[in-house]
Amino acid sequence: MNLREQKAAHKKEAIMKAAISVFTEKGYGGASLEDVAQKLFMTKGAVYYYFKDKQDLLYQSQVYLLQKSNHLISEILDSKSATIEKMKKAIVQHTEYVINERSGFESMLNPESFLTIDQQNEILRLKNEYESKFDKLIEKGIKEGVFIQGNIKIVRNLLLGAMNWVMQWYSEGGKKSKAELSDMIAFYLLRMLLQNPDENYVKGGGDDEVQ
Repeated sequence: MNLREQKAAHKKEAIMKAAISVFTEKGYGGASLEDVAQKLFMTKGAVYYYFKDKQDLLYQSQVYLLQKSNHLISEILDSKSATIEKMKKAIVQHTEYVINERSGFESMLNPESFLTIDQQNEILRLKNEYESKFDKLIEKGIKEGVFIQGNIKIVRNLLLGAMNWVMQWYSEGGKKSKAELSDMIAFYLLRMLLQNPDENYVKGGGDDEVQ
């Protein structure tokens, strides 16, 4: 990717992030491309250069978040770390990403209201791709004897459900930083997976207040 392409990619990313913020603030129906443009101090025509309409902007913003999620966890899976450490990193990364991009993920709650069937299918494909990476990690830990035996799909849904619920209760003004909170969540979730949590574990956790 040359310099011009990099600048275009950064501009497009900035527009998507601004759109997520506007959609969250005003709701999809109440937001306009002009609102997005004003947030970035650019013309509406500049937004139309990258996106054909508001619906396209919403769709591409969601695809962007999910593609980045897949990229981040793929890097962890491809690393040479032990399976336990990979799972800890995956939980920390997911939790921090959900907190940082809370507005974007909240806008995904009812995609059928705004997206076409084909677009919904692509969103579902990306979500399934992400979930399958957690499945592989859980399965590997079970085969190695470090994770408890169990239904992989149920275990994965419990992990993702717990991490995603952070969006509902996390407070920016809390006593714990995002990194500290993510590390604590990884500590408790990972202990539930381990065959011998007191023998095969990494440091973390604690009994302090989490907010």
